[in-house]
Amino acid sequence: MLKHLILSSRPLSWVNTAYPFGAAYLLMGGGLSLDFWLGSLFFLVPYNLAMYGINDVFDYESDMRNPRKGGVEGSVLDPALHRPTLLAAVISCLPFALYFLVSAPWAAKATLLFSLFAVVAYSAKGLRFKEIPVLDSVTSSLHFSTPAWFAVALLAGDAGGDAAGADVGVLGSGVSAAGALGLIAFFLWGMASQAFGAVQDIGPDREAGLKSIATALGARGTVAVAVGLYAAAAVLMGLTSFPLDIMAVVGLAYTANTVRFLSIDDASAERTRTGWQVFLWLNYAAGFVLTMVLLADALL
Repeated sequence: MLKHLILSSRPLSWVNTAYPFGAAYLLMGGGLSLDFWLGSLFFLVPYNLAMYGINDVFDYESDMRNPRKGGVEGSVLDPALHRPTLLAAVISCLPFALYFLVSAPWAAKATLLFSLFAVVAYSAKGLRFKEIPVLDSVTSSLHFSTPAWFAVALLAGDAGGDAAGADVGVLGSGVSAAGALGLIAFFLWGMASQAFGAVQDIGPDREAGLKSIATALGARGTVAVAVGLYAAAAVLMGLTSFPLDIMAVVGLAYTANTVRFLSIDDASAERTRTGWQVFLWLNYAAGFVLTMVLLADALL
């Protein structure tokens, strides 16, 4: 059971939600407070178990047909594990959610509830935002960007906290122009990543009768959208000041990884899996570069 829960939570992607929260929190001047540690832990494991566990439960039919499921990219959950997985997701998230809903400023409470709604709405029966083309990419991007929004709201709403009046780099005591551009670029990155990842699943999704941005636009059209969104994110980062503008190069790396599949068609959509595998490791390289950039910004 524990093995399946861990596989369902996608350990390879834990950092993709915990890092945005932690980085934004520190840049807002929050420091290594209790909120920082609880928020980082929440977005590291329970949040991902909820996001991906719910997905694995309600995507069982298509996952059985998907050759990339059953490993680090997700578990094919036996129906007997569906209820325990949903219970584990609720039980693991509940203590953190209750803590912040009691202690956080109202804007942070609203952001957290919105984030959790997006997690549920993406996959749960009756909502299934993942089956509404374009909205699927928007909702998926919210999964990764709302942790950063929550960190900003958590501290921006605390007028008496350490963030007030602090000079701590790109976000400072509020969201500066550079910080806003970074948040927008990150949102576009999330949309591009979901769209590109959906291309490799066109076959299994169509067999299971599932809709997505990729089944609607086709492989070539979806890759073109992903390339455009990655490029736009790179441009936005290029508009920021040094050293944050270095992240434009990272955006171009994602663009280059995706643009080589522009000529692909639906019949060969599965070929994009090689690009997706590069994407998974590119995330770690991007995280390293961003960490160095943020440290340089703090020093400067």
